[in-house]
Amino acid sequence: MAGISTFTASYQSPGIIMRQIVIGLLFAILWASAAVATKFGIHSADALILANVRFLLAGGGMLLFAYLGQKGEHRLPRGKEWKQLLIFGSLNTTVYLGCFVLAMKSVSAGIGSLSTATSPLFIMVISALWLKRSLKWYEIVGMLLGMAGVGLATYPLLHDSHATVGGIATLLFGMLAVSVATVYYARIKWEMANVVINGWQVFLGGLLFIPITAFFANFETSHLDLRFWLSVGWLIIPVSIIALQLWFYLVRKDAVRASLWLFLCPVFGFLYSSVLLHEPITWFTFAGTFLVIGGLYLAQREKFQKKVADEK
Repeated sequence: MAGISTFTASYQSPGIIMRQIVIGLLFAILWASAAVATKFGIHSADALILANVRFLLAGGGMLLFAYLGQKGEHRLPRGKEWKQLLIFGSLNTTVYLGCFVLAMKSVSAGIGSLSTATSPLFIMVISALWLKRSLKWYEIVGMLLGMAGVGLATYPLLHDSHATVGGIATLLFGMLAVSVATVYYARIKWEMANVVINGWQVFLGGLLFIPITAFFANFETSHLDLRFWLSVGWLIIPVSIIALQLWFYLVRKDAVRASLWLFLCPVFGFLYSSVLLHEPITWFTFAGTFLVIGGLYLAQREKFQKKVADEK
């Protein structure tokens, strides 16, 4: 998710404010559903197969829309752009989404949603290292609170088979990969439309994932039944297409306020996991989620304070 927008302190009608609230809620509701949809899908087919089908269909669909649906408006990548797309796609799709899907085999859907909300913390640290600047005290404390929150929410699940240490490690490695990808994306001066960039990075990421699927996936126990295709369809359309478009809208309106909607994703994620998958919610869950949200806010306090000051 990348983009910047400047929000002026001009008056906004109640209708516009309500529209942004509805869009923000819808984004959080859809984005948080990815983990549950993945959980349903891997009951029918190997996680690697689910991931690969999703990548190729989603990426291919976006490219068909860009080059056929908007014929003549977009060009093919050229020169070093292919290398940039391969690097971005390998990190953002092959590694990150591959790790996320694999982790869902041994981690609850709620923890999966909670982990995605920690992405801004990873991005903050990686950006600081990339730009060779020192981290501020509240950024460090925010990062520690976020990691402590994930650990606290996960702790009781380790004892009742709803999470494993390996699954948590896989999730965190994936979050590291997508955070590096986000920083890399922001450092490139792209000359293609977002739909083309996203289409190619997802499709190329899917192509890079094929050898992994071919060698390690269990094809014998996989069944591409209705549940599998419903899961893939949900991950592609409501999550990858609709939720991302809503996110881009929120970012264009106000990048700082948009990040606040990420705080709701773990809440909806745990709600889905409890109602649809009957995964446990304990006081550890609430305490851990509170720590993650607190850590996210603290780490970005400078942005929020600057926002308030600009609006006065």
